Amino acid sequence: MSEVDTHLLAREFLVALRGKRSQVAWSRRLGYRSNVAYTWEAGRRFPTVAETFRAVQRSGLDLRSCIEGFYGHERRDWLDEHEDLATPQAAAALMRDLKGRTSTTDVARRSGLSRYSVTRWLAGQTQPRLPDFFTLMDSASLRLVDFVTSFVGPEQLPSVERVYQRLEARRQGAGRFPWTQAILRALEVADYLALPEHRPGWIAERLAIPLEEERSCLEYLELTGQIELVGGRFRPATSAVDTRLAPSLGRQLKSHWANVGVDRIDDGAPGQFSYNVFTCSAEDFERIRELHLAYYRALRQIVAGSHPEEHVVVANIQLFKLDPTEGDR
Repeated sequence: MSEVDTHLLAREFLVALRGKRSQVAWSRRLGYRSNVAYTWEAGRRFPTVAETFRAVQRSGLDLRSCIEGFYGHERRDWLDEHEDLATPQAAAALMRDLKGRTSTTDVARRSGLSRYSVTRWLAGQTQPRLPDFFTLMDSASLRLVDFVTSFVGPEQLPSVERVYQRLEARRQGAGRFPWTQAILRALEVADYLALPEHRPGWIAERLAIPLEEERSCLEYLELTGQIELVGGRFRPATSAVDTRLAPSLGRQLKSHWANVGVDRIDDGAPGQFSYNVFTCSAEDFERIRELHLAYYRALRQIVAGSHPEEHVVVANIQLFKLDPTEGDR
């Protein structure tokens, strides 16, 4: 169950786009003869996604920059394919990208929306109104709060301001306590779930980390609401922390897990530690890169459907040029 009221958030978002303008003046600026801003902000009706994006543009914001900011450093082909992003076709492309490999049936089930409606929205045959778009985004990507705050400040959206603050605290904490990622997964393995109650030191022994690391991470996770004590054992209460809006944090975490791999190699620990230094053409490097990405996507698909959870695993995947050219920098 989402903690976001998407109808209320839609109203707050539209008010934030209007800014200090009167509702009548804003409606006229948007090209409407009636006071459509009043009906939107009162929740009597809502704009479609394309209408909302046109309002973003009329507010003075750069729509493309806002959406690119949401994606962070990730490149999205669909953005290059649409010159005007305030169109039904671009809105459908955005929704398809957010859905990713999740089935339409699963998205509809999670969101409580009609599968028939979701199918038509994704195909660009019809458009969702703003609250339904927010609901779809929340269910498909779990990044709704990141999306809306890419356009307007969280202080302008009272219904999600505290959610945003928790997300930011969790992102910052992920850098301070990088082992929390593994500890959250350890709480899901079958052996932990079989314990009659939480046993201090069990996770530290399982992951081969110091007891103090386990203690500090659990304290932080509990303090930030990411775990809760249920039936004597800790249970994850949130999904993974998304670091796409904090590239430096993402690099820090990648470095952490790369160093963990180095430590395990030095200790002679079991695992698949392989490397290959080679030469190839620029064209073949791109083919290898695509294969690399396809492997990672396939890995994530296997992980998503893997049961029971029996091991905590790190897949530390690297591919880079030792002699990058000017275009790579």
